[in-house]
Amino acid sequence: MAAASAAVVLAAGCGGGGPQSGGDQKLTGDKIVLGVLNDQSGAYSELSGKNSVKAVEMAIADFKAKHGDKAVTTDITVETADHQNKPDVANAKAQEMYDRKGVDLILDVPTSSAALKVADVAKEKKKLYFNIGAATTDLTGKSCNKYTFHYAYDTYMLANGTGKTTTEQVGKNWYILYPNYAFGQDMEKSFSTAITAAGGTVVGKDGAPFPNTTGDYSTFLLKAPTLNPKPQVLGTMQAGAELVNVVKQYNEFKLRDKGVGLAVGLMFITDIHSLTPAALAGTTYTDAWYWNFDQQNREFADRFQKETGTRPSFAHAANYSAAMQYLEAVQAAGTDDADTVVKGLEGKEVNDVFLRNGKIRAEDHRVIHDAYLAQVKPQAEVAEPWDYVKVLKTIPAAEAFRAPSPDCKL
Repeated sequence: MAAASAAVVLAAGCGGGGPQSGGDQKLTGDKIVLGVLNDQSGAYSELSGKNSVKAVEMAIADFKAKHGDKAVTTDITVETADHQNKPDVANAKAQEMYDRKGVDLILDVPTSSAALKVADVAKEKKKLYFNIGAATTDLTGKSCNKYTFHYAYDTYMLANGTGKTTTEQVGKNWYILYPNYAFGQDMEKSFSTAITAAGGTVVGKDGAPFPNTTGDYSTFLLKAPTLNPKPQVLGTMQAGAELVNVVKQYNEFKLRDKGVGLAVGLMFITDIHSLTPAALAGTTYTDAWYWNFDQQNREFADRFQKETGTRPSFAHAANYSAAMQYLEAVQAAGTDDADTVVKGLEGKEVNDVFLRNGKIRAEDHRVIHDAYLAQVKPQAEVAEPWDYVKVLKTIPAAEAFRAPSPDCKL
């Protein structure tokens, strides 16, 4: 009878079992702290950077507005740090976030070498980590772990779309230029596999220094048309400010006039804005999300522009989505206990502003969703600022990402 009475009292205290705000919740410090760890001063600062922090703050505001007094807590804050694209700095900042700043979830982390270090820290600390900005498939392969989720894109998705299509439609002989660190090395491997599978050949490849402090790619670009056989496609795997430099020099050396077309492994709307559509007109690439794809995306983009003065890249939209999905998982569980939240996320099917036909795979924590084959418009077809792209094809979620890797042991 005493046990039964205690159970009734407990149920009453929990408000019928639904999540409630207040001190009776199983939240560390009765609050949630989200961490955004990324490049805020270097090559990847425009495509993500401080505006990803703003996207996460927008998610927090929307979560509070949705749940009101029934939110698991209204004390939700953001901690942020600049990892400078350095793995050792990312490692130290992640440990500081988890240990000293009480962060429950780390978000973003572009630069694959830095991303892998943070995955190790998340595993050690048993804390959640949603990677948005890095592309290496090792996050869902040999370096996967129970607490790490790979959210937005990866090198397989990019190569499966761009590498295959460009080989079939533009040219079969490729020269690949990649940044010589984990991301670029993984991109080179993924693209080489996709090109070969589509009947193409990689006639040459070179790794450029990363970060390339001089911004000079002339040695590699001038080499391309001298190769035998001559490549029909230059595949550049640089991203952010480094991609901008490669494309500027590609145009300066008039490689297109010399019969060497351009394929971009990874491109963000911020890159097109920096270069202008005229510099990239006709370039086909694979995109994870586009701000003007439909009305739902545009409404989010309008809100984002009011907050930041710029249109969102897919990294910004993905950070918003990831923060919201985490908060909803905590709301449903009534706790920020990492193991409980992970269990609630695994296998979850999601449709939101970023994830279309989304699913959080339980096998490897790869978040799959529709991707898009996109093409940069000629300048004459640009009807409004930032509307630089037309979507040629939707790549279904099941086709966009690779099957779970046997190397992944969660």
